[in-house]
Amino acid sequence: MNLLGDFLNRTEFKDYDDFYNNLKITVKDNFNFGYDVVDKYAALTPNKTALVWCDDRGGEKILTFKELGELSDKAAFIMQKHGVKKGDFILTLLNRRYEYWIIAVAAHKVGAVIIPATCMLTPKDIIYRCNSADVKMIFAVNEEEITAHLKASASECRALKTIFTTGESGFVNLFKEFEAAGTDYKKIKNDNGDMMLVYFTSGTTGFPKMVAHDYTYPLGHIINAQYWHNVQDDGLHFTMAETGWAKFSWGKIYGQWIAGTAVFGYDYYGRFTPTDILPLLSKYKITTFCAPPTIYRFLVKEDLSAYDLSGIKHCSTAGEPLNAEIFNQFDKITGLKICEGFGQSESAIIAGTFSCLEPKQGSMGRPSPVYRVDLIGDDSEPVPQGAIGEIAILNRKDNFSLLMGYHKDKDRTDGALGGKYYGTGDLAYADKDGYLWFVGRKDDIIKSSGYRIGPFEVESALHEHPSVLECAITAVPDPLRGQIVKATIVLVKGYCPSDGLKKELQEHVKKATAPYKYPRIIDFVDALPKTVSGKVMRKDIRNKDSEKPC
Repeated sequence: MNLLGDFLNRTEFKDYDDFYNNLKITVKDNFNFGYDVVDKYAALTPNKTALVWCDDRGGEKILTFKELGELSDKAAFIMQKHGVKKGDFILTLLNRRYEYWIIAVAAHKVGAVIIPATCMLTPKDIIYRCNSADVKMIFAVNEEEITAHLKASASECRALKTIFTTGESGFVNLFKEFEAAGTDYKKIKNDNGDMMLVYFTSGTTGFPKMVAHDYTYPLGHIINAQYWHNVQDDGLHFTMAETGWAKFSWGKIYGQWIAGTAVFGYDYYGRFTPTDILPLLSKYKITTFCAPPTIYRFLVKEDLSAYDLSGIKHCSTAGEPLNAEIFNQFDKITGLKICEGFGQSESAIIAGTFSCLEPKQGSMGRPSPVYRVDLIGDDSEPVPQGAIGEIAILNRKDNFSLLMGYHKDKDRTDGALGGKYYGTGDLAYADKDGYLWFVGRKDDIIKSSGYRIGPFEVESALHEHPSVLECAITAVPDPLRGQIVKATIVLVKGYCPSDGLKKELQEHVKKATAPYKYPRIIDFVDALPKTVSGKVMRKDIRNKDSEKPC
């Protein structure tokens, strides 16, 4: 049993054109995910599994929708007991703990605006977020580093009233609060346009922005779950993501539950080894799986025949483009074609290899029916088929899960939503079948001797060489060509930097892609500069290069 019929005009489509042109999402006034999804399941199918969770310390938790409904009612009681009112901001630092699902649903029920945050934040990051959003309450995992950061930052968070942790830490013990909590909280009535959730973006070009979403935000993620992840009713879906990232909303709560599948959570402490998930995929009989390309790179190097992966019916990926070599290896080993998707913290899935499409290795698929997507040029007009353009969403009222704005930043909001299109800042081209192919960020395109070179294609070619663990392609100014291609490379253990290896890599790229795209400069480094979300900061590489003497 699922709730798709509550929100979709149809659930079955004969082909992509039927899907794109005819799928419609409907929503009642005052929609609230806590009441209209979680509590509805609890009333209709109380024993339906909502969450299967475990950690690397032997912990395990399985929650039905009835249990989730009751626990979220208690959490709502706790929030109101400690002074949270409709419109107040709360921040979570819960890693992958099962409490996040409870707290998120409770926040929706009481009208609090939830800010999911990563546990990798420093005290400076916590202070910035709390003061930018006037955070009243924090829920955090009881881990030594996190509680130390909270103790170092709490006094400088101007609006902060209460901090809860999952254990004894000097803050309010959330478990003890649950023991004493009732369920008779005061229900609120929200409007669909009220703010429900805020993400702080990873800030590759400056301080993080506050991406705000309203109460209809969960609905666009139906497309993610039902038609990209291909979840199964009463199945078990596993998206690898921490609660602090938008990918969690994409894959571990909203669309998945509406579509009727349970979600799987795995919490770990310290260094993560990607192959640790293989026994979990087998033990818990995961039916659908989504992970970033980096995880698949590790998995294909393992003896996958040692694990029973027969329960997995569908695999997907997002976060960065997938190298064709990994796509082919995984398909050869498992018989599963990895389906790519593309979107942002500001949106649900914008384009994807949906269930009605045949995957093309390296392509992000075709546009989602939730949006009207064009590739546009600098004049904000659509470019011809085959030409590179910015991925843009036509601004209209029924863009489910597209940001409502940037909180406290009217100029940025007007720039994003005040014109004909919302521009993603990402470039792509479309082939004759309408599939989109990622080129790179608008700011990352290299213009050399009249050619436009996207960093992804060069990075993809380099990743095919056995010596390359990670790489980033950037532009370096050149008096003759305007710009030339530079590769910053982290080598696989066992390989050493040398002029001979540089030459080998250059020749490899010349053979793997158009010769003019090869990196004329190669710099070997120990690590690439990254944001807390793991995105490579090419701007930092460019800035560092610009500071070097001529």
